[in-house]
Amino acid sequence: MKTVLITGIFGQDGSYLAEFMLDKGYRVVGIANLGQKSSKIIVPSLLGKIEIVEWDMLDQVVISDILLRFHPFEMYNYAAYSSGERMFDDPLSIGQINGLAVARILEGIRATDIKIRFCQASSSEMFGEAAETPQSEKTPFNPRSPYGAAKLYAHSMINIYRKRYGLFACSAILYNHESPRRGLNFVSKKIVQEAVKIKLGLSNELVLGNLDVCRDWGFAGDYVLAMWQMLQQPVADDYVVATGKVHSVRQFCESVFGYLGLDYRNYVREDAIAYRKAESIQLVGNAEKARKEIGWVPKVGFEQMVKLMVDADLSNYLQNKTKK
Repeated sequence: MKTVLITGIFGQDGSYLAEFMLDKGYRVVGIANLGQKSSKIIVPSLLGKIEIVEWDMLDQVVISDILLRFHPFEMYNYAAYSSGERMFDDPLSIGQINGLAVARILEGIRATDIKIRFCQASSSEMFGEAAETPQSEKTPFNPRSPYGAAKLYAHSMINIYRKRYGLFACSAILYNHESPRRGLNFVSKKIVQEAVKIKLGLSNELVLGNLDVCRDWGFAGDYVLAMWQMLQQPVADDYVVATGKVHSVRQFCESVFGYLGLDYRNYVREDAIAYRKAESIQLVGNAEKARKEIGWVPKVGFEQMVKLMVDADLSNYLQNKTKK
């Protein structure tokens, strides 16, 4: 049985990948940061089916020891300070975790077993103030936040270790991807949660920034599949993972509230303090390379993704109400 290591196992992407890998017959080992093992709840489908170990992502010895202990066939890194509202929080820690820690993992693989296949969850935020739209693997990087800059450092180190040491290391340049498991620091989850509360009479207003900001939104379950497909190829490479379609925050609100039978215009208010200027060049991905070379095609469309998120939150609120 092949073993896979997944960092960030308690997050949206980590949990979806863990489910997928279990279905594929892998032994799944989740990596949690120190102190997380007892404080996080794994999604019910994973309980009793995966192993959890803790590590310090900045401790080179511990990283190497875990690689030697489990001898993984594949490794996926989702551990990071998140984007969304936190892209500018604590630049030094973001640089350490999102950037330097990836170099430590690569060095651990090089020192212990270069046959380990590694995939990094990279980000469209590396393009930042993009020079063109849509963006492809050939588009110049120009990060505009500590988050994007740290991700770019990790991306660069992957290329260096691949070329210099022959590691099978890939970078998945992921665009925005959502699911019912999305964290509250992302606008998508905020919209869904507040809309459901308004529907149930638990709230009466949703305050957001610029409703005309646009994003290339996909479904997280589709995106982790792309990362697995990347590691099944004969040659390691980097790929943009995106839908190639953009929707505004306004359209997201319209879809969420509309699905609940509400008109978002009656409940959503723009706040000048939280207002974020829309990009002159939209961040939208060209995933043609992934489609041609690894056969990846997203299966869940925008409207279906929204419905999945709304249904899950609505169900959670109703279940909690029943328990009280």
